[in-house]
Amino acid sequence: MSLSRLRTFVEVYRQGSISAAARSLNLTQPAVSQHIAGLEEAIGRTLFDRSVQGVLPTAAADELAMDLGDSLDAAEMALSAARARSSDMAGAIQIIGHADFLAEVVAPQLVPLLESGIRVRLQTGDREAVEHSLIEGRSDLGFSAFSMPDRRLRSELIHEEPVMAVAAPQVVARLQAAPDLAAAVAAEPVLAYNMERPLVDEWLRANGMQSRKSAPAVSGQDLRALRRLLMAGFGWTVLPAYLCEAEMARGELARIPSTVSSLGNPYYLAWAPSALRQPRIAHARQMLMATLRRSLAGRRSLAG
Repeated sequence: MSLSRLRTFVEVYRQGSISAAARSLNLTQPAVSQHIAGLEEAIGRTLFDRSVQGVLPTAAADELAMDLGDSLDAAEMALSAARARSSDMAGAIQIIGHADFLAEVVAPQLVPLLESGIRVRLQTGDREAVEHSLIEGRSDLGFSAFSMPDRRLRSELIHEEPVMAVAAPQVVARLQAAPDLAAAVAAEPVLAYNMERPLVDEWLRANGMQSRKSAPAVSGQDLRALRRLLMAGFGWTVLPAYLCEAEMARGELARIPSTVSSLGNPYYLAWAPSALRQPRIAHARQMLMATLRRSLAGRRSLAG
């Protein structure tokens, strides 16, 4: 079996569509169909049932995909890395992610890429925007606080950031002076990343407090905006440590008393496997993975 036929099979299996796989692989639809037909002839079993909605994998396709696992992606990444060491890295990569994480954490780690001649285009978006942009090929790499469930994508955990409930010092002092902390917290305006408030509700549950049913006073997907409101003395929220450690050290924010101190928020790097056939994208992924893990681990050890 040729590597190109196996790659075509994997792309059709992930996309569920001959035409989508053809676009991703930069092949014609007849060429993709020929690759699948050749593979079916080689193994003597039908891999896909055709329908008006696309193609559906058969049991044989599921078995082949399971046997391949991530080995094909690993082989292609190794080949891309080898090509990257001997090819021109000039060109641009598109990176999408949460605005504050890109600005506060990712941007400082881009210098080696930029110095190697790679241009970087940053875009901001929530989890759904990251997922859709990667699937549609509008972005090459994505950062999200969520793993990517779509089988056309891959994601890898790069860091789990401590999170804490914070407010302005005068607000925290008022909460601590209250006879019932839970009631006092419930009476304060809450700020949140979005209307669902997962971090806020997780903190409340972990500390034995009831989640509030009312909507946040302010919601916004750039947590730096919420931080500014906190520093102005309005409300409380739950922030990742990278957004509030320096402000707490300067006395601009304070931590709300907590019975649980080990809450964390994960951050993932995500990509479409087909994108790694571009040497500069494979190189950027490998470099960012290494530098971010090293930088974040170093900051955590200093904080400890």
